[in-house]
Amino acid sequence: MKIYTRTGDRGDTSLFGGQRVPKDAMRIEAYGTVDELNSVLGIVRADGPAAELDRVLGVIQDQLFILGADLASPRSNEKKGVRRIGAKETESLEQEIDRFEEVLKPLKSFVLPGGTPVAARLHLARTVCRRAERTVVRLSRNEDIGDECMMYLNRLSDLLFVLARFANHSAGVQEVKWKS
Repeated sequence: MKIYTRTGDRGDTSLFGGQRVPKDAMRIEAYGTVDELNSVLGIVRADGPAAELDRVLGVIQDQLFILGADLASPRSNEKKGVRRIGAKETESLEQEIDRFEEVLKPLKSFVLPGGTPVAARLHLARTVCRRAERTVVRLSRNEDIGDECMMYLNRLSDLLFVLARFANHSAGVQEVKWKS
């Protein structure tokens, strides 16, 4: 199979199901930003995080592929075999948040992004996740995408914040508290 098809040379692309849409359509922006987030997590994993973090990030990357396919598949054009992101995936994020937070000190102030390279890149991933969430919210105002996509991204950004804190904690690096 060739990587290029030439079908998008005039600025449009296909959704799952075959519908053609402009490449700057909100739906494309939404799953493109999820893809960007997945790539940032690939960079984090390339940094060689602790095995525990790497395992969780691998699961998240798999879930982001599900989310991307979900966003690329209009519900009005339901195809068999398209998995949708669901409550199960969001609940798994919540379980990870709870598990990692058990070893962290409670926050009493805002912290500045940074610390170890892994933590700093996790903070970057968190901000890309928030942008993906904003894009998905805009998409939801115009198209039926269900609620789970937004819920998943909201929870994922929380987990990425906790994982950044955990990466610093594990390395013995102090978080820099924001001073107003």
